[in-house]
Amino acid sequence: MIFIIVLVIFSLDQLTKILITKNLFLYQSVPVIKNIFHITLVRNTGAAFGMFKNQLYLFIFTSIGAIVLILLDLKERRGKKLDIYSLSLAFILAGASGNLVDRIRFGCVIDFLDFRIWPVFNIADSAITIGAVLLGWKLCIR
Repeated sequence: MIFIIVLVIFSLDQLTKILITKNLFLYQSVPVIKNIFHITLVRNTGAAFGMFKNQLYLFIFTSIGAIVLILLDLKERRGKKLDIYSLSLAFILAGASGNLVDRIRFGCVIDFLDFRIWPVFNIADSAITIGAVLLGWKLCIR
């Protein structure tokens, strides 16, 4: 079940990025809800919120390391019932994989979800955030 979740999130992330890059030019913004939510194509060479710009190899190797550690942990949990911990790792794995593919293919991450009061982000970023919140919650309620 975990790998189906990863595959669905990863595929949704990549599909949306393909659709956005095929239909918008860089920095083009299409209002969905004017002044609240737009689809805006940007390329992020940094990490969250554009921090640490132009550190491509650092992000690639860090992502690969995180992905390997998550896969090893999930492998140990194979056969166990789906729980919040495994679900959180699945979300983080899917998001990290989606952004890693972008960094390898484009040298940056494709972002497009623009709520105007927050830096532009993507499905992979959302998955990582949801996974991190779930993981934090799980670790706090032990």
